[in-house]
Amino acid sequence: MTTAPRTGTYLNEILAHKAREVSERLDGADMAELEARARAVTGRLSLASALKTGSLEIIAEIKRRSPSGEFRLDLDPVDVANEYRRGGAAAVSVLTDERFFGGSLDDLQRVYASDARAEGLVVLRKEFIIDERQIAESAASGADAILLIVVALSAEQLGALLRLTYDLGMEALVEVHDEAEVEIALDAGTRIIGINNRDLRRFRTDIAVSERLLPSLPANLVRVAESGIRSREDVQRVREAGADAVLIGETIMKSDDPAGRVKELRGC
Repeated sequence: MTTAPRTGTYLNEILAHKAREVSERLDGADMAELEARARAVTGRLSLASALKTGSLEIIAEIKRRSPSGEFRLDLDPVDVANEYRRGGAAAVSVLTDERFFGGSLDDLQRVYASDARAEGLVVLRKEFIIDERQIAESAASGADAILLIVVALSAEQLGALLRLTYDLGMEALVEVHDEAEVEIALDAGTRIIGINNRDLRRFRTDIAVSERLLPSLPANLVRVAESGIRSREDVQRVREAGADAVLIGETIMKSDDPAGRVKELRGC
């Protein structure tokens, strides 16, 4: 049975639920069959290449709700992805957690089959991944990349899940919040690192976290700033600190013109 680490507060509630969900949904799954389906998916796009361009790139997020409230419960993920592509986003982050964020694996699969993805929009599955079967499921569903959260995993789990991710032809955005988590991520062999300005234990957000951590990261990594980025000025702050890309959700999801908002954040 899948078990979740104890991290405290709201994140612990999410991970405990995720452990039950994964066990209920995937305990009967054949890992060999999942891996075979994953390897049958060809033509994956590179998140690293899409983000490490010399310009500040945007990963735009699709989510119906979050701990801070509801956004667009009736959204069509394909329409949103196409808007993001029109605005110049390099990648789309698709929330697939149902209970806390209102997403689904179907959202991911539909975005994978969209015109936006065919035109080069990289698809990232954003999920609380704690089990190797979720990795194989992601690859089989068309994800180009997945999210791995350091605080949600032991160092051994992170290393094993990262190796499987690479083996199945995907990439991983490895998320950290402090110096200790950065070291764990680097030791595991991460190539794309995300600085989450939100403390997942307390859900407090401070963009200064990125400003503190980004300058110390190796220049060969793809460096992403996440959470709390709401304006062009915020984008410029993390860019000056060393970010190659930003992951933005709420401020775009609340906009009546997602494509225009992406362009504005890009400085276009």
